[in-house]
Amino acid sequence: MSIVTIRDVTFLNNPAKFQDPYYFKVTFECIAPLKEDLEWRVIFVASPDREELDQELDDCMVGPVPPGVNAFDFEANPPNPASIPKEDVLGVAAVILTGLYKDQEFVRVGYYQNTEYDTEEMNQNPPAEIDFSRLRRELAAKPRVTRFNIKWDTDASPAPGTPSIPTASANSSSAVPGAPLARDPGAYGGLSAASASVPAAS
Repeated sequence: MSIVTIRDVTFLNNPAKFQDPYYFKVTFECIAPLKEDLEWRVIFVASPDREELDQELDDCMVGPVPPGVNAFDFEANPPNPASIPKEDVLGVAAVILTGLYKDQEFVRVGYYQNTEYDTEEMNQNPPAEIDFSRLRRELAAKPRVTRFNIKWDTDASPAPGTPSIPTASANSSSAVPGAPLARDPGAYGGLSAASASVPAAS
């Protein structure tokens, strides 16, 4: 059983300009005291087939974490355009929020992101050189959540890597592309972790 469960992720600026920071609020529940802080990271996945292109946009430590419902605001930098291949700028990418405890990933919340120009004319006739100042991004309303069993502070914690028990029905959409943390094919096919939906981003 997970000691920490995400209850809600609310994006405070969606849609937004491509070069704007990401602002969102994370609400989670903790059912037991934690000895260490929680670590949260935001990762941008430009291409699911090229792990080396993944960008860690920001990370933060949250703690001490008392039992009960907790919330925090997170601001993450936009992706570096220079690190995105031209052919991967427009269209679908992914933004992943991942939670860790003692360097163990226990949850991953992935959102598909669609990037396009801010006018229909530019979308129909895009310029030869990408104008990042005119790009807008929009995150999909329904995330994909993957939970991982880890070793918490108590001896009763399940062994790391064992399947967790879903707390909601699995999202019908396909899994979000991977990221550097625990890039395990089984994690996205339900073989080594459980997938469930959380409230939609807004």
